[in-house]
Amino acid sequence: MILAACAALSAAIAIAAGAFGAHGASSPQAAEWLRTGGMYQLVHAVAALVLMNTARTPAALMLIGAAIFAFTLYAMAMGASTKLGAVTPIGGSLLIVAWMWAAWIFVRTQA
Repeated sequence: MILAACAALSAAIAIAAGAFGAHGASSPQAAEWLRTGGMYQLVHAVAALVLMNTARTPAALMLIGAAIFAFTLYAMAMGASTKLGAVTPIGGSLLIVAWMWAAWIFVRTQA
């Protein structure tokens, strides 16, 4: 169950990022990036756990998309160039594709 372990690890990282954003961020902008990244990462870690038995590939894609989305925000919060923000939408796009793919799987199996 590597997918489940990755989802659980992703959730733990999201909680740590949110906690750091609430208590140790260097600026309000950094706190917001940590909060946003943590929220997206946590939601998609839980979604991946829910979907992994019926829509395994979309679940994995959610973890990948959430990692790209969140980690670019985390890096900027830690001082990386804000140009890294240009990569963030790639993660968001993967999340959208994952949800659409999951929807397609559920529609197809109900037909």
